[in-house]
Amino acid sequence: MATENKTHGIISEFTTPKDIYHAAEIFRDAGFKKFEVYTPFPIHGMDDAMGIRPTILPWIILCCGITGLAIGIILSTWSSSETWLFGIEGGYKMIISGKPDSFEGIYEFIPVIFETTILLSAFGAVFGMIGLNGLPTLYHPLFTHDSFVEKASDDGFFLCVESSDPLYNEDKIKELFEKAGGENVTQITD
Repeated sequence: MATENKTHGIISEFTTPKDIYHAAEIFRDAGFKKFEVYTPFPIHGMDDAMGIRPTILPWIILCCGITGLAIGIILSTWSSSETWLFGIEGGYKMIISGKPDSFEGIYEFIPVIFETTILLSAFGAVFGMIGLNGLPTLYHPLFTHDSFVEKASDDGFFLCVESSDPLYNEDKIKELFEKAGGENVTQITD
């Protein structure tokens, strides 16, 4: 039985950063949402040209940092006091140089609290970025496009409109690529 290839999208190549920037603006203004720009280096203002909204990654990092702060405070103050927490008896009372224990002696626990905050913030940053970027991606349909493979990380500028976009229409997309000055317009299949 033969398997039918599903269309991933349509890709076009551009010659300069200015051209790809202009093409991104054209597709954004036409109402397309699911298109991607591939360039060998970052282009200032491309997020605005594509209409990309800000990421939620800073909020993930903030939540993880606040969680780390709370864990650091609870862990350090509870383990140095004789109090009960959640039905579990605390640690040993530590009187060091006449300093108070539990929450009153929070100043000596600042390094521990700081480290747990940073640790959980770093975990939130790394794993949040991996999750939001959909990594790891070992295969992508664009890897079958010869020009993309040869030039994408060197000197090529590409724009690909995915077939999952609600406005996907091959004729309309090819017309927009022609208007933007795109070259080598190719349909990519999965």
